[in-house]
Amino acid sequence: MNIRLDGQVAIVTGAGQGLGRTHALALAERGAKIVVNDLGGARDGTGNSNAAAQSVVEEIQAAGGEAMANGANVADPEQVRAMVASVMDCWGRVDILVNNAGILRDKSFLKMPLEDFRAVLDVHLIGTVNCTHAVWPIMREQAYGRILFTSSSSGIFGNFGQSNYGAAKTGMIGLMNVLHLEGKKYDIRVNCLSPTAGTRMTEDIFPEQAMQLFAPELVSPGVVFLCGPDAPSRKILAAGAGNFAVCRIEMTEGVHFDPSDVTAEAIAQAWSRIDSRDNQVEYEDGSKQSMLFAERAASAMAKG
Repeated sequence: MNIRLDGQVAIVTGAGQGLGRTHALALAERGAKIVVNDLGGARDGTGNSNAAAQSVVEEIQAAGGEAMANGANVADPEQVRAMVASVMDCWGRVDILVNNAGILRDKSFLKMPLEDFRAVLDVHLIGTVNCTHAVWPIMREQAYGRILFTSSSSGIFGNFGQSNYGAAKTGMIGLMNVLHLEGKKYDIRVNCLSPTAGTRMTEDIFPEQAMQLFAPELVSPGVVFLCGPDAPSRKILAAGAGNFAVCRIEMTEGVHFDPSDVTAEAIAQAWSRIDSRDNQVEYEDGSKQSMLFAERAASAMAKG
């Protein structure tokens, strides 16, 4: 199987360097026209420059591809809408959106100013919402779309000193779950990527040898797959150093109590069964939890 994206248009945010750059180059190599979006700010989100985005555009063009640079701040919905409007004016469609833009302002929760918490959410989560909201009606109208959110193990599993980043990255998973359902009818497939890569975001964490091992180029093939015609939907793909795995949110089988027996002490006594991983289930619709609990309660009442 050869994944081709000829004639498709892809917007990649934060594409001036690091993972975003390799994502943009990988999609362009498969034939997609690329919008290289990058504010050009520092790692903490301050400053701006068009140089990085333009450099990636030139790389794509030198390889025979088509690309345009855009410096929209993803946290600003008006700038995002203007970016999407310019893409539509030029190329008439948007098939792929890779939400990759991000900043870091790490501190322990105790020491973190709330403005730093909000700033990280504004770029990662609200920026993802802004970009997705701007392309959603286009993808619905053309009955096709591939959207990727860049989540993180810091959100899925936690990481000390990244409460703002972790909260934003986990918020994307909830957004993915809902948009998967709302987009299914229109062949809009929505997924999350949880990458581990050596970039400027991790340069003070990884030693030089690890930076080479975790080259961003080893993550981008997963992006091509998740943005391709036969992509799955509602998946969290972990990727790094040539490894690929799927993370899932599952619910344990749990325990049903008679209403007259529901006490904190009863829960404590049954905790090992409630917390048991035996017979865990992954649901694709939040209502399934309510339905399951209602069915168990009704069954218990009927037996009583």
